[in-house]
Amino acid sequence: MDEKRLTNPEYVAEIIKVLNDDKLTTEQLSLIICNYHASDIADALESLDKEKRKKIFNAVSDEQLSDIFAYLDLDNVDKYVKELDIKQAANILSEMDSDDAVDILDEIDDETEDKIIDLMDNDSSEDVLLIQSYNENEVGSKMTTNYIEISKNMTIKEAMKALIAQAKDNDNVSTIYVSDEKGKFYGAIDLKDLIIARDNVPLENIITNSYPTVYDHELISDILEDLKDYSEDSFPVLNKEDHIIGIITANDLVEVVDDEMGDDYAKLAGLPGEEDLNEATFSSIKKRIPWLFLLLALAMFVSSVVGVFEKVVDIVSVSICFQSLILDMAGNVGTQSLAVTIRVLMDENLTGKEKRHLVFKEAKVGLLNGLILASVAIIIIGCYVHFLKGYSLHFSIIFALCASVALICAMVISSLVGTTVPMFLHSIKIDPAVASGPLITTINDLVAVICYYGLIWLLVIEVFHLV
Repeated sequence: MDEKRLTNPEYVAEIIKVLNDDKLTTEQLSLIICNYHASDIADALESLDKEKRKKIFNAVSDEQLSDIFAYLDLDNVDKYVKELDIKQAANILSEMDSDDAVDILDEIDDETEDKIIDLMDNDSSEDVLLIQSYNENEVGSKMTTNYIEISKNMTIKEAMKALIAQAKDNDNVSTIYVSDEKGKFYGAIDLKDLIIARDNVPLENIITNSYPTVYDHELISDILEDLKDYSEDSFPVLNKEDHIIGIITANDLVEVVDDEMGDDYAKLAGLPGEEDLNEATFSSIKKRIPWLFLLLALAMFVSSVVGVFEKVVDIVSVSICFQSLILDMAGNVGTQSLAVTIRVLMDENLTGKEKRHLVFKEAKVGLLNGLILASVAIIIIGCYVHFLKGYSLHFSIIFALCASVALICAMVISSLVGTTVPMFLHSIKIDPAVASGPLITTINDLVAVICYYGLIWLLVIEVFHLV
């Protein structure tokens, strides 16, 4: 559902042109429309009015409509379902993969959903209710019942017949799953191996017994790291009795990762979840305002710290020129360390030693990067203060030294903050993505301000008495 695809704009325009031709009969329209890919038809639907969409609904079969609906934008699918007769909607969803049908049902109101499920065929409704019975973060909620299963006791010829018989309703045929006499998962067979196997070869010879599996109630976040090392196109989902109840495809996993990345990206900005283009303005405000209030309070605290150094700004007015440089670099380094740490923390098996190694590594990276940048900054800042602002060479050197040392300190501390804060939040069961981003930015601003103005006050004013 809703997967990224390459759409041919010319085909979409052609479909729209065909539907605007009122001279075509329903039969003629059916023959023409069937020559286009379901993806292009779905894109055309989104550009048409209700009457033109009905022409497609009446011209093609429910099976073809199920393919088209699988490509529709989920944000708009509720509208299209309501344009259908309730029985036709049930027939279309019955033809769809169970996981795609569930995605659509989740977008419509409960009353309509119940009516559609009641009108679906028994097998389809049972599959839908099974998937809906799982929490959205469990593997079972993302599985499909579109798979091929055979018995280990079959011959090659019997296995081929079973494959052909089941392929009518299930098109995920590249991997065939095998169960034993008790219905428990036994292994898997690659379609190619079954096709080229000779009739006299025992089925056992082409079964892979060590095929990776997942359980229906496992958390999706827990299995992603384990499954990404396999190049399989699908994985069997087992219940507690080790019976196959569905499969989760590689495409499903990609969509899950994409959704999680979108949510994590939103969380790094202090949002509880990813927003989309159609989100209502008030809903967006409700998502953002709580964090903004907290950040306002933290920013006011940072501003009060700057106020402590008001005397420094008054005496060394040129210092204000480079405040944003120190703050920005501290923020950039902290964000980099945060991104690395969030990524590493996805591995739930991370040991204490590995975490300490990460902290040490990020501190070392921050220090070395700070030294490199400071060596450049000291020359540029010194020249700017001396030649453009007219300060003495002695003052310019000491001031540039303060700024450069502050830059190094801020980068090292920001690296440590960007690493240790998400680790601490993770250890107390708080999502580090949702809390770390805004918090780390504010802490790094505080650190940078104290390092920068503190060094100027100490060296320029108190030690060398240059002003």
